[in-house]
Amino acid sequence: MNLPEPIAWTGDSIKILDQRALPGEERYMEARTPADVAEGIRAMAIRGAPLIGIAGGYGMALAFLRGEDPASAKNALANSRPTAVNLFKAIERVYGSADPIREAITIHEEEKARCLMIAKHGASLIKQGSAVLTHCNTGALATGGLGTALGVIYESWRLGRVRMVWVDETRPWLQGARLTCWELGRVGVPHTLIVDSLASFLMSKGEVDAVIVGADRVARNGDFANKVGTLALAISARHFGIPFYVAAPSTSFDPDLPDGSCIPIEERPEEEVLSFRGVRVAPHEAHALNYAFDITPRELVSAYITEEGIREA
Repeated sequence: MNLPEPIAWTGDSIKILDQRALPGEERYMEARTPADVAEGIRAMAIRGAPLIGIAGGYGMALAFLRGEDPASAKNALANSRPTAVNLFKAIERVYGSADPIREAITIHEEEKARCLMIAKHGASLIKQGSAVLTHCNTGALATGGLGTALGVIYESWRLGRVRMVWVDETRPWLQGARLTCWELGRVGVPHTLIVDSLASFLMSKGEVDAVIVGADRVARNGDFANKVGTLALAISARHFGIPFYVAAPSTSFDPDLPDGSCIPIEERPEEEVLSFRGVRVAPHEAHALNYAFDITPRELVSAYITEEGIREA
């Protein structure tokens, strides 16, 4: 498959595909310090829960390589984004490792392997000739591997089970429009971009056979955080009797949190809603609320797809 390589260890730095420039430009940046990595995560050059974890692991490895204070580096990386639990697991692993660089590379390799198994298990749930709807971006750009929800879609398409992918644009960063459509186009999967608010109407018309999304953190009871807009999809899918699947690696599950109310939800700058790429789209006196994620209760989930198999809700 013609998949992008969003992050790579060079031996003394990290080569990062700057996702802010896509799809217009494939621009790479070099991170040489933990601070560089933390800023890349905070600024959305690096995004997607598994990929954030991979980047965090490499960031910790850079701290040891550069002789920086590991505790300070760990704190800076942990504060870059609060919701994806993968980040905290990865930096703790590398922080406590006898061979930080090897450990960071292993984390990357493990996430790639998890994606392959998620795709295989998830494809078993998709019926022949399905039109599948997905939200945000869950492919190589979000995972460093085949992808989670998008990996399931790739494998299902390869098996002839997916005929069409409906792609939510995913406001305000347009990860669906900019990134998911770009990835699907590279592989050749038929897809159509829709505004987020069209999804429910398509379901009402019988145009959606399944919804597959990723997750940034899954609480012990099955409630999960994902890109804002996911809750509305889950509610609509339940109303119209459409299966709603969550594809996520075990690294996105957080047994320390009892339920979704305990998941920290990132609130990003209001300018991301009031403007787009530097151009103001709202009146100057307007204000915006910009939660990056929402919480979907387990009752709305048909099944969780992990590298270990299918977990019923």
